[in-house]
Amino acid sequence: DTSSILKTLGLSKSKYCTLTLHRPSNVDKHDSFSGILDALDHIQSDLPIIFPIHPRTRLKIQQTSLNIKISSMPDLRLIEPLGYLDFIKLCSSSKFIMTDSGGIQEESSILNIPCLTLRENTERPITVKLGTNRIVGTSTERIMSAYKELSSRNTLKSKIIPLWDGKATQRIINILRLNIS
Repeated sequence: DTSSILKTLGLSKSKYCTLTLHRPSNVDKHDSFSGILDALDHIQSDLPIIFPIHPRTRLKIQQTSLNIKISSMPDLRLIEPLGYLDFIKLCSSSKFIMTDSGGIQEESSILNIPCLTLRENTERPITVKLGTNRIVGTSTERIMSAYKELSSRNTLKSKIIPLWDGKATQRIINILRLNIS
């Protein structure tokens, strides 16, 4: 284990949530961002939220009155973006992840960490079908409903996603061998 991010941030495994937000549909639209922040305000009072903030998202916050709302949330911890190893350690030790990123939906599924997607759709529908991810949109009510359900069950039902086993390279080599000979 080469990352000391949990120690650096004073975190314990499964005692916080990781958040990422960067999509224009979430951070550029005041109503969407405000709905998300209202839910985060409730959640952070139960569980610290660690938010490695994208520079573009930070700029949007600074340009609006949402900065005041965020500064009133003591357990919504905005931190600088992290390197890959620290970020994966942060995610893999989270109780759950909230994100608008397609890549993070995949990573949370592989890490077997429940994911709430703060969007109305996903380019990774298999993660929803197999239960590793739930699309909750940007409304405060939907986010809170999913959070309460997740908290009461402490997990999303998840299944291993077929072919997401880290062996794609070997399968490709085998296909190439069959088709080249």
